[in-house]
Amino acid sequence: MFHRAILAAVGLLAATAAGAETDMPFALDWKFEGPAAPYFAAIDNGHFADAGLAVEITAGQGSLDAIPKVATGAFPVGFADINSLVKFLDQNPGAPVIAVMMIYDKPPFAVIGRKSLGVETPADLAGKVLGAPPPDGAWAQFPIFAAENGLDMGKITVEPVGFPTREPMLAEGKVASITGFSFSSYLNLVRLGVPEDDISTILMADYGVDLYGNAIIVNTDFAAANPELVKGFLAAVAAGWKDAIADPAAATASLVERNPAADAELEQRRLQLSIDDNVVTDWTKANGFGDVDDARLANSIEQIKLTYEFTNAPDAGLYFTDAYLPEGGFPLE
Repeated sequence: MFHRAILAAVGLLAATAAGAETDMPFALDWKFEGPAAPYFAAIDNGHFADAGLAVEITAGQGSLDAIPKVATGAFPVGFADINSLVKFLDQNPGAPVIAVMMIYDKPPFAVIGRKSLGVETPADLAGKVLGAPPPDGAWAQFPIFAAENGLDMGKITVEPVGFPTREPMLAEGKVASITGFSFSSYLNLVRLGVPEDDISTILMADYGVDLYGNAIIVNTDFAAANPELVKGFLAAVAAGWKDAIADPAAATASLVERNPAADAELEQRRLQLSIDDNVVTDWTKANGFGDVDDARLANSIEQIKLTYEFTNAPDAGLYFTDAYLPEGGFPLE
């Protein structure tokens, strides 16, 4: 029944695409904040239009949110955590969804604490309360982080919290640390008045976690029927990121146009953090933007095995393909 529902939804989407091939709805992982600015820049700077696409961007509710949306064909493309995609495909074998472009070469998964509450290093989490939203992508990787750093989960009190209450609880001292994306939680705390020199950001990638982060995902049935649309979409996304890197203020203006309540200065800082920490890395500078290193992807699957028992034999080819990328990826400068 699940597969019949998928095929019916994809068939409807393909029929719509056949009648109006420019439509390309895009499901984001999160709200319209700084790291989403490049996608709006791609709209405003004409990159999607140049590819013959009319892209409507929809906000999400977490880094897992877009996966079922794309898998069922409700959206042809989305933005989601590839590690969560690996688990989704293990639990839903044959679901028509795959990652096609890596955005966060260095993932923003982090534990954010307050120095005044005694949290500066992984070892400091013992004996303290950690606030974690259950659907949070960073929380999903926390067991790997704990295993790599020898943390005893029995000595950490984990309190499930909602996304809206996560940073306020840390700001009020109700928890000593939280899981989240580094660029989101850090600046949310700043906005709440927490002194920056009191915030500790423990980036999991700096403490043994060799995972990738969020990627562009596609419905494989849609992509097979419309490969040039997918290639054009990815090229436009790369151009939007290139524009944002060259002129973060202009890209932030595109974002604020869609989210007038946003603090432009704060969101530009958030965008810059994502550029510096997650997108422009030594690897992407040397190898191009969008692709992955096969050996690292294989190692990331081994790390997932530390805390997740696969029902089916994992296969990296099910989770990522470079079929829609140019050879050597996209240049960011």
